[in-house]
Amino acid sequence: MIEALFKYTFLQNAFLTAVFASIVCGIVGTIIVEKKLVSFSGGIAHVSFGGIGLGYFLKFEPIFGGIAFAILAALGVAQIRKRSNTNEDTLISMLWAAGMALGILFIALTPGYPPDMTSYLFGDILTVNALYLRVMIGLSAAVLLIVTLLYSYWKMYLFDEEYAGIIGIRTSTLEFILYLMIAVSIVILIKVVGIILSIAMLTAPPAIVKLFTNRLSRVMIGAGILGIMFNLAGLTISYQMNIPSGATIILLAISAYLLAFLGKKAMITLLNHKVTK
Repeated sequence: MIEALFKYTFLQNAFLTAVFASIVCGIVGTIIVEKKLVSFSGGIAHVSFGGIGLGYFLKFEPIFGGIAFAILAALGVAQIRKRSNTNEDTLISMLWAAGMALGILFIALTPGYPPDMTSYLFGDILTVNALYLRVMIGLSAAVLLIVTLLYSYWKMYLFDEEYAGIIGIRTSTLEFILYLMIAVSIVILIKVVGIILSIAMLTAPPAIVKLFTNRLSRVMIGAGILGIMFNLAGLTISYQMNIPSGATIILLAISAYLLAFLGKKAMITLLNHKVTK
């Protein structure tokens, strides 16, 4: 695998994709878990499929369509929620279905042989091209910069939003930025683990770290490191065994969470047993 990494461009693209995707997973995934926006993120992921289908139909790079649909959906939910009494889960479920339906419709209307959507639905990190990689690096850098510059504000917003508003922090602006980052993160992960599996990659690494610490910076950094480990391990296994990379990465992440959860529970039980003695 190491020799092939220096030899083949597609493996170099996959390696860089794994690293940058993991950075975003660690940062935005932690915020998603803390703010309980898992269902929202899942809905945005499925809406992006409509934009990907539109890209194929109008013959432009599908990832740009995915970005546009994801951002419009995220901001649309925020605005509709503020101006109506409609429950957020209801909005997300409707957008979820609408995005998938539009994607299927656009693909069906695309002239010629129907494109293979497997890599978008379930991920295939080995198919990442140079354009996608450049877009991903730019979006990842933007997310990292925003969170770093506004870290103290994010920390206050996540753990006590009401108090943050009282002391003058514009929580509505932070929410707007957060929704944009979630939309961008979903699109970044599409080629890594796919639309259907992306939410697991955003939540599993932070969930593992949160078993052992609640300090925001540690959770973000730890989740990023775990994301790199899962992505690179999944990339290596999928390349050597010729199996789907997205599914491999997710199964590694979920298995790690189960092991961490059971390991922590066993340690607590053992310590309690020693104390009672």
